[in-house]
Amino acid sequence: MESFGTSKDLVQFIGKLGDLKDEHYHLVLVQSAMIELLIDKGLFSRQELEHTIAEMDRLMTDSPYPMA
Repeated sequence: MESFGTSKDLVQFIGKLGDLKDEHYHLVLVQSAMIELLIDKGLFSRQELEHTIAEMDRLMTDSPYPMA
């Protein structure tokens, strides 16, 4: 883990971490609202979304390099 030179550095780091947390929350909230609107408008179903999420998750977690 990174070493902090002064208490001020640590406080600044904690502040930045809090800012990132707030930004992440806002982005997830917007994404959730957009998904709900798209489903409500019939552009895709919740089942299609869940299927696509599962497929993408599988692609991201399956290693392209099999373990011997």
